[in-house]
Amino acid sequence: MALVPFPSKSSAAEPDPDWDDEDPSSDGGGKMSFLEHLDELRRRIVYSLISLVAGVIVACVFLPQLRDFVMGPMHAALGTTKLVYTEPTEGMMLWIKIALIAGVLIGSPGILWQLWQFIAPGLYAKEKKLAIPFVVLGTVLGIAGAAFAHYQAFPLTFAFLGSFGDENLEYLPRIAPAFSMYLTLVLMFAAIFQLPTLILFLARLGVVTARFMIKNFKFAILIMAIAGAVLSPGADPVGQLLFALPMFVLYCFSIGLAWLFGKKRKPAEAEA
Repeated sequence: MALVPFPSKSSAAEPDPDWDDEDPSSDGGGKMSFLEHLDELRRRIVYSLISLVAGVIVACVFLPQLRDFVMGPMHAALGTTKLVYTEPTEGMMLWIKIALIAGVLIGSPGILWQLWQFIAPGLYAKEKKLAIPFVVLGTVLGIAGAAFAHYQAFPLTFAFLGSFGDENLEYLPRIAPAFSMYLTLVLMFAAIFQLPTLILFLARLGVVTARFMIKNFKFAILIMAIAGAVLSPGADPVGQLLFALPMFVLYCFSIGLAWLFGKKRKPAEAEA
């Protein structure tokens, strides 16, 4: 019967390189069980809902002003202050949707804070330091995208689509589809304007470089043209152009961010 040698003290104390390579100073959180993760998720969702309800309450106080702000581009494009609705609930649903959208925007700091509190225990110290700039940049660009949709994209698209009326065709847009188009444009542009945030994150990780983006510029132009045709809610040339041009500007801006803040590679890696 063969004897199995008992591990020596030195070999037992030697750490397994495949087990844990975490830096002790990384400030990572402790491990949690599955049920603890569920309980933590439930708490963060409850607190996020509280922030949302508080935002909706504040929005309801200023609801007439918010409605005038949202409906402003439609009124300017039509040259009138009246829109029609044919279903009994359309007018009421407009007020509710505006209150919910404004509530999400007002309560977004609390919602983002709860999201951060949920994912922060699993991050290293370096990742925690990079998170704040990414969150700030993402917030600013998201607001910029929504503002672009409100002040530029929606009025131009709405006016173009309503320019085909004549003495035989009277343009009387319903409030429900008009507001649905407005909401779609706001959400899409808020997402599209996150391109520099995504590129900055990938550049800091060394996944993409400014040289790589310049080298594939022609493919990026093709993707932008296709995305403009697919994302445009009205499938009209004005809407497609309004989607493609901002993406082109954002792509050029992202190249600058990747060049300034990208991960510096060694000469051998750069040549490879």
